[in-house]
Amino acid sequence: MTKATVRSLRKDAALNRERLLAAAAELFAEHGLDVTLNDIAHHAGVGVGTAYRRFPNKEAVMDALFEQRLQQVADVAREALEDPDAWNGLLTFLERDLYMRHGDRGLNEIMNNPLLGDARVSDARDQIAPIMSALVDKAKQQGVVRSDLDQTDLVFLQLALSAITEKTRGISPGLYRRYLTFFLDGIRVRVDPPTPLPVGPLTAHETHMAMTQPRRARAATL
Repeated sequence: MTKATVRSLRKDAALNRERLLAAAAELFAEHGLDVTLNDIAHHAGVGVGTAYRRFPNKEAVMDALFEQRLQQVADVAREALEDPDAWNGLLTFLERDLYMRHGDRGLNEIMNNPLLGDARVSDARDQIAPIMSALVDKAKQQGVVRSDLDQTDLVFLQLALSAITEKTRGISPGLYRRYLTFFLDGIRVRVDPPTPLPVGPLTAHETHMAMTQPRRARAATL
């Protein structure tokens, strides 16, 4: 086998891997994680055998996508940190990060999936937490946020808003932005009136529908 042939095979393998990851991202975004590696292969337009040569199972695909998305979140955070206006940088990071999760059901499930294990959680913490801390520190130094704000508060905010997104995705997809605005007004040092809420509240009936949706879905499968 010539060197040119080897390079061609390696290039084909890399392209197939990217096709599989792109296909998995699309399927996960639309259907969540309840798809198979065979589904991913068909969606990517590659053979099932090729898929299994690149990834031994669906969990390996999820792991690769987690790493890919983690780098994207880190890039967004670094870009936000470069903004000379600390408040705008913090706002940009939260809005873009939450938008990525909101628009991608699969990403949201992957980022919160217990199957990833402690090692992956540590990866996320080690890469993202220092940048988030720097964002918060910069905002404190400029006097635009409460002095007791901590980067861990942002972590729990993202967790809470992810849960809201999942509960209300089919009823009011942008509802998480209402609660993001509440949070932002709560941490910002300001003397002007509160920010107008971008989304109205759910009705009592819609709230009931959102809270009972998973139960109804499970009951329908029994």
